[in-house]
Formats: sequence, structure tokens, C-alpha cells
Amino acid sequence: MDAVDRRILDQLQSDATLSNAELAERVGSSAASCWRRVRALEAAGVLGPAVRLLNAVAIDRKVNVFCNIRVRSHAREVRAPFEAFVRERREIIECYSMSGDWDYLLRVVASDVEDYERFLMRVLLEHPAVGGASSHFALSLTKYTTALPV
Repeated sequence: MDAVDRRILDQLQSDATLSNAELAERVGSSAASCWRRVRALEAAGVLGPAVRLLNAVAIDRKVNVFCNIRVRSHAREVRAPFEAFVRERREIIECYSMSGDWDYLLRVVASDVEDYERFLMRVLLEHPAVGGASSHFALSLTKYTTALPV
């Protein structure tokens, strides 16, 4: 990956709707070369699908909860169904397997505290793999970005 590839990545992280001609102009490349580079970055798995980011407040998902999860067992037959469950739940928008005292960290979005409580009590804590949970409510958003440093 060279400097032009990095400029392409930086531009596409900011605006994935750029036309190939606009992108080429911004990164100082010809349109044909830029198109080939983008295709190569896609083929290499560096560039994933282009998506549009939603305004969570505008769609009534204004509550962000970071939920630590402890599983009952670290056996594969316990973890695999839990991870499949997490992938299926749309209100869980991020999940990390963690080191330390807790096994997983989930980021859950909800419309309000009652909405999160329903999810926690009736869905998450009912899962047979879950041995415990600790919820932390975000009070405000200081920084949010999807852009990685390139």
C-alpha cells in the first residue's frame, strides 16, 4: 500500500459517495488508475461495503449502553451460541471478546432506559450462556468516528 492508496482510503472514509472522477482528482491520480486501485483494495479486503451512517437520535436510538457480560462457561459449546445470538440481535451494534474480569463488552442502542431494561431482563439475561451483566449508560458523546487512521 502506497501513499496514493492511503489517500484513497482517507477520502472514502470521509465520503463513500464520491464518483471515481472526484476521488481521482482529490488523490492526484488518473481516473483509470484510481478505479484499479479501489478494485484492488476491495479484492484485498481493505475496503468493505459502502454504507450510509444513520443519526441515532433521529431514528429514536438515543440511549447508548455499554454492557459487560460474564458467560457461565468458556467452553466452545457455550460461547458459539452466545456469539451467534449477538450477531442476530440488531440492538447490539458492537461486541468485543475481552480480557480481564468480564468476557464480552457489548454496545447496545435503545430508545430509552425502559427499552434497554426490557432487552436486558427479557432477552439478554435469559440467554443460557449469560452468567452476569453490568450496564453502563453513556451520558453524552464526546467523539464518534468510523474513520481509521491511515
